Amino acid sequence: MGYTAAIAGASGYAGGELLRLLLGHPDIEIGAVTAGGNAGTPLIQHQPHLLPLADRILGPTTVEELRGHDVVFLALPHGQSADIAQQLGDDVLVVDCGADFRLNDPAAWERFYGTPHAGTWPYGLPELPGQRERLTGARRVAVPGCHVTVATLGLFPALAQQLVETDLTVVAVTGTSGAGKAPKPNLVGSEVMGALSPYGVGGTHRHNPEIVQNLTSVTGEPVRLSFTPVLAPLPRGILATCTAPLKPGASADQVRAAYETAYADEPFVHLLPEGTWPNTAMTVAANTTLVQVTVDPDANRVVAVAALDNLTKGTAGGAIQSTNLALGLPEDTGLPLAAVAP
Repeated sequence: MGYTAAIAGASGYAGGELLRLLLGHPDIEIGAVTAGGNAGTPLIQHQPHLLPLADRILGPTTVEELRGHDVVFLALPHGQSADIAQQLGDDVLVVDCGADFRLNDPAAWERFYGTPHAGTWPYGLPELPGQRERLTGARRVAVPGCHVTVATLGLFPALAQQLVETDLTVVAVTGTSGAGKAPKPNLVGSEVMGALSPYGVGGTHRHNPEIVQNLTSVTGEPVRLSFTPVLAPLPRGILATCTAPLKPGASADQVRAAYETAYADEPFVHLLPEGTWPNTAMTVAANTTLVQVTVDPDANRVVAVAALDNLTKGTAGGAIQSTNLALGLPEDTGLPLAAVAP
């Protein structure tokens, strides 16, 4: 059985990546493509790499345009999904790539986003314990933040086996596409090239409470997180270095075994051979997360490094992976494992 999908926000980076992946999906046909301010313009003007869609014109992002599809992907700015989702029936699978429905705690939402909390949907990270079952047959899916995906996958195996303390540090170097397509002075080439710059420092980044939420769900006890994202001069990719103190009595062999067990059967998360470390180039355009882990004996800390493509596994690929589960399709349908190189 084939399905039709509408993509709202099709002129942006996340929308463009959704379209690129859906072009290769055997069971989902691309229907309406919509935008806000870019409505009425040719899609190819904004996504010149999507030649098979060269004849498409962007429609307005209205409920009328989005209705009549089996799946609606919302690749919209935060705060814009809730109103549209409310007006779409329960028979439609709505997949939100924004933050509107990710957080469980209304107070955390209001603190970091400054608007009333719209609710909580099944969470689109199948690898997080318990989530694959919640996604199967779901009609609503909240796709995780890209930093959240890489930090969660970097840390949860050690936490789940109670091998580390819940005092966590994550430093994530990321490409500029994570900030979206809107023109911003700090993202122009002359500012970014040759420079690394931190942002969202001191617990202020909006992905902070989402990482805490995920890892708290694994441990069953509150976690403390110091998260620092760093903007790098590359278009795609996140490389996250995640550390936590090793618990007394825990060993490096136990840590390695925890990651091997957690990811042994995961199609899109790969624990690399010992001595091989992830880099972002190894994940470009692939729906993969690459992980390596070791123990620093002098610091008595577990060090896990994880890399992914923020637009693929970190957004659009993760959205389609969850969509496959919700529709009852094989989870890996239409999703690339091979990256692009050089």
